Amino acid sequence: MNRNQHLITAAMCFVMIVIFFPSALAQKQNAFILEHESDIAKNEPAPHNGNGMTTVYNYFSADSGSNLVFRKRVLHPGSEIGYHLQSKEEIYYILSGDGELKVNDTTYNVKTGDAILTHPGNYHGLKQKGKDDLVVIIDYTKQ
Repeated sequence: MNRNQHLITAAMCFVMIVIFFPSALAQKQNAFILEHESDIAKNEPAPHNGNGMTTVYNYFSADSGSNLVFRKRVLHPGSEIGYHLQSKEEIYYILSGDGELKVNDTTYNVKTGDAILTHPGNYHGLKQKGKDDLVVIIDYTKQ
């Protein structure tokens, strides 16, 4: 190798270290977040102008680097997520209980094990039914 080739190789190595090494360190330091529901539970009114009170678990809400929303919401007897226009894809997964899902003015019964994907531009809402809480996992992206 001539002198110029050595300089180019050294410069490329320097650039790779400067660009990739700090991001590798950051990935090791922030590899994951572990949260327990008992540490993040909050009682609050039902969202989207729904009726009743709910218990919400906003997992990873303090992580500004993530674009994901992952939430568990407990709809207590008589409560509901209000009927609203969906602006992005959203998934509801029914962990337990029975409910009534309204999508674009049509009502469906939902129960434990049901998964619902709502596409943008559609209206939806979810009501708790029966004597037991309706427990739902909700997932969507922030943007």
